[in-house]
Amino acid sequence: MPLTTEKKQNIFKEHGGSVKNTGSIEGQIALLTERIAHISKHLQANKKDFSTHRGLMQLVGQRKRLLTYMQKHNLQGYRALIEKLGLRK
Repeated sequence: MPLTTEKKQNIFKEHGGSVKNTGSIEGQIALLTERIAHISKHLQANKKDFSTHRGLMQLVGQRKRLLTYMQKHNLQGYRALIEKLGLRK
């Protein structure tokens, strides 16, 4: 089941500053993180779903590129976001 509109709006409101700010890097990274978590849960139950695994790897790569961009341009925001989302250990 994909993310609902209300869930997406909450993510952008919490991380992007406003509901309409869907282009913010923080909001996009948070949305990708939510999708990655959902797909990972699906793959734990369906281990042989290789096409979904490929899609998951694409999402992880896209999130990594966005995080690298954010790290170069806004280091303080990057550190706050990874702390908030719990990405790095």
